[in-house]
Amino acid sequence: MKTGFKIILFVFALGLMVCSRQPVKAQCAQCAATVETNAKNGGDAAKGLNNGILFLLGAPYLAAGVVGFIWYKKYRRKNVDLNIRKEKLHLN
Repeated sequence: MKTGFKIILFVFALGLMVCSRQPVKAQCAQCAATVETNAKNGGDAAKGLNNGILFLLGAPYLAAGVVGFIWYKKYRRKNVDLNIRKEKLHLN
């Protein structure tokens, strides 16, 4: 595949994802009712729920970043000596 086609395909797929978004309810009915009632009465349960969701969202990225950093530090090469011949390469 050519690079230009890949970029066009990526932009098209991204555009489809952005245009076809639909609102969803990700909480059970009891949790949603409890948070809504608490928020109407001046409680801060909704703020705690939002913080918990953000924590759960960031945890996998943090774990992947730590594993990637450890892998990079462990397997990167140090003091690599390239043995390249000084003579010219003739392809004919």
